[in-house]
Amino acid sequence: MAARPGRRVVAQVTATRRLRLDIAYDGTDFHGWASQKDPALRTVQGVLEEALALVLRVPVALTVAGRTDAGVHAAGQVAHADVPESSLEQRSLRGDPARLVRRLSRLLPEDIRLSGCSFAPEGFDARFSALRRRYLYRVTTAASGPLPTRVRDTTAWPKPVELAAMQETADRLLGLHDFAAFCKAKPHATTVRDLQVFRWRDASTAWEPQLYEAEVVADAFCWSMVRALVGCCLAAGEGRFPPARAAEFLGERTRSSRVPVAAARGLSLVGVDYPEDRELAARSLITRDRRAPVSPGDPGAYTL
Repeated sequence: MAARPGRRVVAQVTATRRLRLDIAYDGTDFHGWASQKDPALRTVQGVLEEALALVLRVPVALTVAGRTDAGVHAAGQVAHADVPESSLEQRSLRGDPARLVRRLSRLLPEDIRLSGCSFAPEGFDARFSALRRRYLYRVTTAASGPLPTRVRDTTAWPKPVELAAMQETADRLLGLHDFAAFCKAKPHATTVRDLQVFRWRDASTAWEPQLYEAEVVADAFCWSMVRALVGCCLAAGEGRFPPARAAEFLGERTRSSRVPVAAARGLSLVGVDYPEDRELAARSLITRDRRAPVSPGDPGAYTL
């Protein structure tokens, strides 16, 4: 309808606030983090957005730090959402987003939890402001398999492995490289990543013999990269190929069939690191820039 002559039209502007959400979940029964076209497929994002919309009474769209694959767990996932300020003013919330934790605990299923919610600092973006993602992988080579109470987050590997060989393999993968051989590449997406920590340890106990844990930290990961890195080390650990072979894989520019992919169940996202608040916006701009290709054997030859 056209405005009457001489009548001033004022557009309504709804003030929004960005929320930071800290999330944990058992990924066993989810088809990964990201919502799927098929509504019958259960995803972490879908379940969370539905619960948040029910409480806040507005549609909610989440942006996540790292999209985990089907079966992968998280203890330290981070996401953000922009919501109208008015949606937080209802009696049960009183303008305090932390109150969402208790509200959602009554709505969410047992395999997903909102562990924290707060107003995000200026410039915060759960995905692009992140400095690094931290993963933990649990695997056992015991003939009896995983402890029954840990079977959902521990992979069974069928052969004995040598810890020293796995660590040597991991050491050869550290640094800034093109990890194309370890990734399911997406069209027009870079596979250059900075692998900052890759550390194996013997975590065996009387109840969990022959248990190994890998700490894997990078600025970001491509699709299935962590599981391929772990699979490469496990294969070297069982003697399938020497640790030096890892450097050969780094020279490949497509997904390598020689690199086994470890099962999803042993993998958990345990943390996401962010810079100081004043550096959040700048970090986001840096992350959004696409990296140039890295030449094999020249870990310093890159641009952001």
